[in-house]
Parts: sequence; structure tokens; C-alpha cells
Amino acid sequence: MNLLEDWKTLRFGVEIEFIGGEPEKLELLPGWNMALDERQIDESGAESGSELQAPPLRWEERDQIREMLERLRQQGATANWSCGLHVHVELARYGESILIPLLEAALQSQHALSTLLDMSPHRLLFCPMLPADRVDEFRLTGDPAAIRNSGRPQSHRFGVNIRPWFEIGTVEIRFANGSMEEEEVVRVVELCLRFVAAVGAGIKLPDEPVMLAAALGAPFQGYPTRTDPPRWQQERIWLEELLIPLLAPLVEPLVPGGEIHHIVPEPAGIAVYVEAKDDSLSRFHFRPVSGSWELCPEVEIDESLG
Repeated sequence: MNLLEDWKTLRFGVEIEFIGGEPEKLELLPGWNMALDERQIDESGAESGSELQAPPLRWEERDQIREMLERLRQQGATANWSCGLHVHVELARYGESILIPLLEAALQSQHALSTLLDMSPHRLLFCPMLPADRVDEFRLTGDPAAIRNSGRPQSHRFGVNIRPWFEIGTVEIRFANGSMEEEEVVRVVELCLRFVAAVGAGIKLPDEPVMLAAALGAPFQGYPTRTDPPRWQQERIWLEELLIPLLAPLVEPLVPGGEIHHIVPEPAGIAVYVEAKDDSLSRFHFRPVSGSWELCPEVEIDESLG
């Protein structure tokens, strides 16, 4: 079987982020999961929606995506700038031997792949580019920690993320923008399947979007379009970047080894969300005092400000 057909035999999963709807009430097809703790941000700044997760699917089962998207749309769910689309591709056929080739392919083609998918620039926070030194470290040690981005854990998963191999046997490709349109979602799935199949076949991939699409036999257009975040969201991120270095020393004793995930302004201070090494999330309320910050453990944080 040649490459142009081989990709159809790989199993895949897809994670669809959305806002609105009634995710806790959505009727799910067998095997599908609603990650109710994976919330997105609506246009008012409130937490909204969820992340819909498919079970391992075969290409001929992709109509399940259409069905689930239709159910979401009927509830009024949509995708906005805060939403992404992640595709997991099963690596059982190749085994561990494909991990280094996948990382090398990412170094070669990740910019072309993200450009082909028209990734919104602000999404780099959630799917940063893989640096060469991490690949070198993983090649030497085989340690999954080598390919975990630290310092800004909203982005600890690189855009081409092989860490799921060690948990569920997949590679995750995270660059796509969110979408509620089945043709766009399925087109992203196809591109990711073709990418992994090409790496598995030992094909050297180009670093230019049009050439990459041609090499993979994938569509060049028709992927989810980018949507820029509102000004207030950009300002929130700028504020976080300024505050994180100041608050990190105060957070370390509270969650040893943890890192600040995000910060939300509150009427009486700020809510600081801290991610532990096991990916669990804790929250703390701080208020400014003369020359420093004071922890206020008794203050109840308003979840709607997410």
C-alpha cells in the first residue's frame, strides 16, 4: 500500500474545543467524552464551553465527527479565538522507533505545518515550536521530561507533541484553530494522518507550506481560519507576563515545583492559578500590600471570571 492510501489505516482521535452550548447535557456517541474541566473563554471573559474528545476512530468512522458537531451546534455551541483543535494519531504500527523521526520532522516542517493550518499567532502560547536542544536531549536520554516545555505551562505541550506516546500511544498535533465545521475538522485530521504516515514511511518533508501540502498529497486550503483575540485578552496576557516573575517566588512554597498557569484580576486583588507537576490546578488569591503581595486564603474566587 502506498503513502497516499496508507494514512487512511491509522487510527486517530480529535479534541474539539468550543464555547457556549450545554456540554454537561450533550448526548454523546459511545466512547466519546466531554472534558468538563477543560473550559474556554467567551467574548465576555467568562469561562465557557468545554472540550469534546473522540475515542480512537478509523477514517471510515469519521462521520461520527459530523454527528457530534451537529449536536453541539444545535445547543448553540461555537468556536472562537480561545478554541483549538487537537488531533491524536495512534503510533502502534510504528512503535517507539518513530519518536525521533517525528521530532526531526517537526524541527524541519513545524513552521510550514502551522502556516498551512493558518494558526493564529496568539495560539503559540498553547502550542510552541519545538526547539532543537530539546530534541537533542531526548535523543540522548529518552526522558519524556526533555520534551516538556517549562516556564509557561499553558504551553508545556509543543505543537508536535510526542508526550502522549508514553501514556496513550499517540502523537498529538496541536496547531489547528478551533472549528465547528465538519469539513474543516476532517481536513485537519487528514493532514495530520498524512503527516504521520509520511514520517513513518521515511519521507523527508519540506519546510514550505505549499511544498509540504504537495509532498503529503494534502489540501492546501480549507482549514479552520484564524481569529484574533480581543484587545482585553491581549492585555490580560501582557499583564500575566509582567506578574509571573514577581509572583513565582511566592507560589513555589505553596505548590513545590509548580508553575503559574494563568492570572485573573479580581476586585480585591488577583486570582493566581498554579499547575503542579501532575498537571493538577490550584488557585490562590493575592492582594497588593506595601512593596509586596499578601496571600488571602479565605477569599472565594469567582469562577465566572476564568
